[in-house]
Amino acid sequence: MAARVAITGMGAITAAGVGTSALWRAVSEGRPCISKLDQERFPKARVKQAALVQEDIPQLVGDTVKKLDRFAQLALLAAREAVEQAGNMPQLAGMRTAVIVGSGLGGAETINRLTDAHSAGEVRVDPLTVPKVMASAAASCIATEYGIHGPVFCISSACASGAQATGIAMQMIRSGVVDRAIVGGAEALITPAVLRGWEVMRVLTPDLNRPFSADRNGMMLGEGAGILVLESAELAAARGKPPLAWLSGYGTACDAGDLLKPDAEWAARAMKDALLDAGLQPGDIGYVNAHGTGTVLNDVAEAAALDATFGEHMETLPVSSTKPVHGHTIAAAGAIELIITISALHNQFVPPTVNWTAEDPRCRMDVVANTGRKHEFRAALSNSFAFGGINTGLVVETAEEQERQRNV
Repeated sequence: MAARVAITGMGAITAAGVGTSALWRAVSEGRPCISKLDQERFPKARVKQAALVQEDIPQLVGDTVKKLDRFAQLALLAAREAVEQAGNMPQLAGMRTAVIVGSGLGGAETINRLTDAHSAGEVRVDPLTVPKVMASAAASCIATEYGIHGPVFCISSACASGAQATGIAMQMIRSGVVDRAIVGGAEALITPAVLRGWEVMRVLTPDLNRPFSADRNGMMLGEGAGILVLESAELAAARGKPPLAWLSGYGTACDAGDLLKPDAEWAARAMKDALLDAGLQPGDIGYVNAHGTGTVLNDVAEAAALDATFGEHMETLPVSSTKPVHGHTIAAAGAIELIITISALHNQFVPPTVNWTAEDPRCRMDVVANTGRKHEFRAALSNSFAFGGINTGLVVETAEEQERQRNV
């Protein structure tokens, strides 16, 4: 078993509100946080709704807001919550901390303003346009906030970005490159142009996001950020900080095939590698937070991959997708859903897959349909899959489970 890595802080800002507590309440209650798009801004949109953050973000961010695109603002707010929860860390600043934050499109809002200005023939544009657009801006602004001089970079692997950022940080801590890391993902890409790009792919639902349901018809876009603080077990113990959970396994594999059509074989490989990395057997996993986008192809492929990974254990294994609640937040999805998975572990409660109506024979499993429930478990898997065939799995465990495994 590889060295364990402590998760000591979590922060989130989503359509459910500011903070991880607001996110968990919405997810555990099965309460979708979907709002109508502003028709004045999106007059030609076919899709009329999304999972939008409703709070006044610039007001919450403060003076720094002038230098940041919306996606980086969301990341900074989530980081503040995560660092505060992690507690007193006098050595956070300096060379021994990494910041790795995923983003798919970077400053989409800034690009939108730039193109609007160009179309209108305006000469003057924001002189900070380029640094606002950079996908690495979220990681950089967090590093600046806390005086972090260690490795700081962005992972941009579409919907797997946040999960890969977390897994890579775990590997860096295990190998001794850094002692701690601030990780996650952030995305704010719901602009008229970007939305049109998604619409023409025909993967967005016109009504409800229904993962694994026989009548599913597409995903629901969302925006938000999820940030976690990781540190070595020794460092957490030295400062008397009990972990929220242990991050114990990371697996990633690429289809190397069709850009859009998922391949169950390699999604299964990512899951199996995550279990192997954690030193666990399929039967040790008590809950799976599925990628579960609600598209026809994704859900069938993920169901097949789960069957290939867990076999007979699928008969009793709860698997749910929380995307109908907070939307598909693209690069932030892996981090936000890992936070949900840790919250499920902490509360011994599995959140539901809401809007589910009927079983698809190709997706036969316990999807925790519409109502969550209490459930005793000690280890969980969170899946994140991306266009381009990028598959990622992360395993988290309670402290008690890690100790039990080590004493066997």
